Amino acid sequence: MNASENISYTVVERFIKYTAVDTQSDPSSATCPSSEKQKDLARILVSELLVIGLEDAHVDENGYVYATIPSNTEKNVPVICFCSHMDTSPDCSGANVKALIHKNYQGQNIILPDDKTQVLKMRDHPDLKDQIGNDIITASGKTLLGADNKAGLAEIMDAANFLVSHPELKHGTIKILFTPDEEIGRGVDKADLKKLNADFAYTVDGETAGSIENETFSADGITLIINGVSSHPGFAKGKMESAVKIASQIVACLPKEKLSPESTEGKDGFIHPVSISGSVEQAVVEFIIRDFTRIALRSYERILDVIVQEVLEEYPNSTYQLIIEEQYRNMKEVVDQHPRLMELGVKAIERAGLIPKIQSIRGGTDGSRLSFMGLPCPNIFAGEHAFHGKQEWVSIQDMQKAVQTIINLVLLWEEES
Repeated sequence: MNASENISYTVVERFIKYTAVDTQSDPSSATCPSSEKQKDLARILVSELLVIGLEDAHVDENGYVYATIPSNTEKNVPVICFCSHMDTSPDCSGANVKALIHKNYQGQNIILPDDKTQVLKMRDHPDLKDQIGNDIITASGKTLLGADNKAGLAEIMDAANFLVSHPELKHGTIKILFTPDEEIGRGVDKADLKKLNADFAYTVDGETAGSIENETFSADGITLIINGVSSHPGFAKGKMESAVKIASQIVACLPKEKLSPESTEGKDGFIHPVSISGSVEQAVVEFIIRDFTRIALRSYERILDVIVQEVLEEYPNSTYQLIIEEQYRNMKEVVDQHPRLMELGVKAIERAGLIPKIQSIRGGTDGSRLSFMGLPCPNIFAGEHAFHGKQEWVSIQDMQKAVQTIINLVLLWEEES
């Protein structure tokens, strides 16, 4: 059966309900989840999963939601997990979100009513050109929408509802995992993969309809500590070596026309200073470095080290330390070892009537870390656009196509086992 046939969608109602729950994660918190309010949505999701009929649905003490759709086939089918995150970005308010539906979009500017300076224009959002005749959901202008990744949540929930309601459709065991704190890089820190017991997974957290992503950045964080020389500023001649000025000079020496987020795209990586703090005696600069290969990351670390050494030549009594921390790795290294993941993903998108687009992510997903934790996990589209800001949007029709794709994937894994 093609999943585009006879689907009674619940995705829009679920999505709007979820957007009304504030689940913004908090990078300054050491708890898991980082904000207790994420559990408010977790409890709603568990309640809905139980109503659907997934008897083992529950949220654990860390805010992770687990559920199982049992197998109804005699075939030996790999256990497939679908994963989305519940939190929204700390970059923009997620409180009191008012989701608005703009029906039958015809290319016009979309003015958000609660802040009329927030205007969605096709020139700024070129993917809108593919939405003529569709229904666009936005927030009202004061908050983000939360399509990243409540669209993914709603799509997985809608697909689960459909599969349980149609027992004649044969499938293997399906696992559901909803995570907290993805937006602050901790999405799978406390995920219990033994309890999950899946063979493969798909995150539903991508952008354009039809896209499937098998590659992410590899990522490291670098902390640069500069130890300068402090003295009374009135008597500092020939003595003071200000760590703040040294750090600022290092940042100013970074490449600007390349290896910078502002000047790169596609497969180009970068060295990016994200914060600088300190005093005359000591300053700290935090960097993130990103590329699709580990070799390139090592080269960026050497480039940064050379820049620091060259600047420090002017300050003979000052010292520095570079601390490198691995953050995540390109999931392609793992996903490529399991070609059926992508092959069936592409077929599922085609069955939904879309042209598959195999893409790379200039960032990371829960799937990056899950892959290296032993659960190979590419990323399929949820339809979200302009995430982390007030002009975030998603179309109803793209969310429905994502539901079809998830169902198609489930059926294909059974058919081809």
